Amino acid sequence: MKRTKIIDLLAAQPGGEVTAMGWVRSHRGSKNVDFIALNDGSTIKNIQVVADPTKFDEQLMKDITTGACIAVEGQLVESVGSGQAVEIQATKITLYGMCDNTYPMQKKGQSFEFMRQHAHMRLRTNTFGAIMRIRHNMAIAIHTYFHEHGFFYFHTPLITASDCEGAGNMFQVTTKNLYDLKRDKDGKIIYDDDFFGEQTSLTVSGQLEGELGATALGQIYTFGPTFRAENSNTPRHLAEFWMIEPEMAFYDKDDLMDLEEDFIKYCVKWALDNCKDDLEFLNKMIDKTLIERLEGVLKETFVRLPYTEGINILQEAIKKGKKFEFPCNWGDDLASEHERYLVEEHFKKPVIMTDYPKEIKSFYMKQNADGKTMQGTDVLFPSIGEIIGGSVREESYEKLMAEVERRQMDTTHLWWYLDTRRWGSCPHAGFGLGFERLILFVTGMQNIRDVIPFPRTPGNAAF
Repeated sequence: MKRTKIIDLLAAQPGGEVTAMGWVRSHRGSKNVDFIALNDGSTIKNIQVVADPTKFDEQLMKDITTGACIAVEGQLVESVGSGQAVEIQATKITLYGMCDNTYPMQKKGQSFEFMRQHAHMRLRTNTFGAIMRIRHNMAIAIHTYFHEHGFFYFHTPLITASDCEGAGNMFQVTTKNLYDLKRDKDGKIIYDDDFFGEQTSLTVSGQLEGELGATALGQIYTFGPTFRAENSNTPRHLAEFWMIEPEMAFYDKDDLMDLEEDFIKYCVKWALDNCKDDLEFLNKMIDKTLIERLEGVLKETFVRLPYTEGINILQEAIKKGKKFEFPCNWGDDLASEHERYLVEEHFKKPVIMTDYPKEIKSFYMKQNADGKTMQGTDVLFPSIGEIIGGSVREESYEKLMAEVERRQMDTTHLWWYLDTRRWGSCPHAGFGLGFERLILFVTGMQNIRDVIPFPRTPGNAAF
């Protein structure tokens, strides 16, 4: 008989023969009746299988342990117990895969640190099943939002010779024999015999290439993996993560902030509308304020706060006794503690911080008339800090080159980017959203390593 997913069985009316397949969450039995909680990953909820032990092989029933994989055929009937509307009265059970007591994901609770060491098995737990279903839904929400708003999905390269100046340290990509490297008279490595004929790395951002797409197609977005070779062992950093980077021609700063707010609210609403069961589970087990916080984002209009005003607020808080680990003088790049203070304690709502000092921002941002600040637009969220980093891009070739020269940048690998300002330049803007930061917020999880299936961090490339 054809298998029916558990999510569909739980929504079905009682009656008729059904087949369910999945993994055993729990099995408890007595002389008269056995109860098996079965889950196939389609929903956080299990379906209860009721079996008469006298009708099944005794050894088979002993082998149905937590983690075992089985198929159940039987009658879908109205459940007499609480917690589910229907259950399966089993007539046949097939054991696909046994699971002994060495299985690491036993019914008793395990720490997240323990589960990271067994990341190949943690996906079978309720928590990580919920997170991965939400992750899928957020990916669908992102594609749906941009498609409905006339954006084109634009694929930027993973291997690049440009470093998207200042975005982060890079992983080098090479086919060279590392034990026999050609070097010039100064000892520098010669790359003319490498695969691409020059030094290349994994991308830290698709933004620069995305700008090329926007200046031809009008509105594009990228959504793909990015890589940062930074030795950051924190709950907020990964060496491999996913980024969403829209770029829009003819956008000014207000247009950009409107898009950032509308987009993030759309994603949060999608989660509330489409991930109800998983969010209720996480709200109960992980963060009891999760759903309230998500609903709060939809109700609030984001504060639009110039950097200078933000610094004044922080310094005023220090005068009143607030303690920060890091300094926050004008010109400093704000730490997460500063961002969270503004969002969680001062305004108690999301904040879009704007107009940062040019010395702490990238060369491609558009300068304000004051000559000191740039039109950056970073969205700050409760529990997370910065979740979106964006800016209006400088469209003037002369101004962009002046900034490049002021910073003494090497433009060897940026000639193609500068060409966009030489021929038919236009006003444009864009932002980057770290996908895992979004999943952290939507799930209430505390460590970014727990919202991606297989985290890549310093010293860890397992699985």
